[in-house]
Amino acid sequence: MTALETGRLGEDYAAGWLQGRGYCLRGRNYHSRYGEIDLIAQKDQVLAFVEVKTRNKDAIAAPCEWVTPAKRRRLIKTALLYLQENPSRLQPRFDVVEIITENRNEFAVFSIHHIENAFWLEGAV
Repeated sequence: MTALETGRLGEDYAAGWLQGRGYCLRGRNYHSRYGEIDLIAQKDQVLAFVEVKTRNKDAIAAPCEWVTPAKRRRLIKTALLYLQENPSRLQPRFDVVEIITENRNEFAVFSIHHIENAFWLEGAV
């Protein structure tokens, strides 16, 4: 299984998991010149810009550690463009969903962890 396939399956899994917890998906794979936001989801008065990271349980680092400061800056810039195109009164928030798989050869989820408010706008741009 390629990393691209694993990533797509992770995004699909995360989308379903979030919907099962009351989130409404507003967008997937939103692109800008700065990068991509995997999922955009609403719950109550929050608009969550969600980065999904899928890694094997034997990976050298936790999935969220792959959301580097440079990646955060790209996500924030992309979210700002999304909000310019789609004005909203909802409170924006940046989340990370970590998906840990059993092994590299097939997509079998070992665990999932939703990190709300994984990072903030202040000082990140």
